[in-house]
Amino acid sequence: MTAIQSKDLSLYYGDTCIFKDLDISIPKGKITVFIGSNGCGKSTLLRSLARLLKPKSGQIVLDGSDIGSLSTKEVARRMSILPQGPSAPEGLTVLQLVKQGRYPYQNWLQQWSLEDETMVRRALELTHMDEMAERTVDSLSGGQRQRAWIAMTLAQGTPTIMLDEPTTYLDLAHQIEVLDLLYDLNQQEQRTIVMVLHDINLACRYAHNVVAIKDRAIYAQGQANTVITEKLILDVFDLHCQIIKDPLFQTPLVVPFGKGIKPVIETLQPVTVS
Repeated sequence: MTAIQSKDLSLYYGDTCIFKDLDISIPKGKITVFIGSNGCGKSTLLRSLARLLKPKSGQIVLDGSDIGSLSTKEVARRMSILPQGPSAPEGLTVLQLVKQGRYPYQNWLQQWSLEDETMVRRALELTHMDEMAERTVDSLSGGQRQRAWIAMTLAQGTPTIMLDEPTTYLDLAHQIEVLDLLYDLNQQEQRTIVMVLHDINLACRYAHNVVAIKDRAIYAQGQANTVITEKLILDVFDLHCQIIKDPLFQTPLVVPFGKGIKPVIETLQPVTVS
């Protein structure tokens, strides 16, 4: 089953074509990660699938419905998105920010409810932001601020969550913490997770479905063990590497050596990732 699907999708910025007649399917209940070099179009594709960027032509289908036919609130009940580098008004507290995630469920008949309160508190606890709930967002460190935004996304309670570089500004420990959280949401609640990540090794570790983008087109898509090859890394990132097996997770581990520094090849024995 697919959560999101594009059909003959064409995206433009002004007169510049970003994608032409693109067909892509995002599997339901899985973690999909977009990878690719800077400027390849992965964030643009994510924004378009979330209806933040209007396509020139083509169709995007969300849970079986043409996304263009759905109201903004209906889309927000089915899909939440955390864009890259979001900003909050000065003086807004973490609690106030996270409460914004419940906006799609509010109307003149239904005001703030116990369910809303429960979802907000749970999102704060999951992201370990409950003790910072009364602090202003602009007083937080970059990593804390990112976790606050992720909490708002979780409070929205949607079956599909889309995130553009969610580990930005986070140190390694908090990167793993955030990705573990998203993995748990996928495993325990079958939420569909779609992310843009720069770290290929973390993408291999957490993704069920890796989408490699090159020159504003899909270069390859599938399981990391099948998709991630030395040729792909060279073609997509213009980077020489050797791929070995992660000793803990048995996923592909990219060992880069670039162009300037040559490794002692004899000490790096190739490992076939099965």
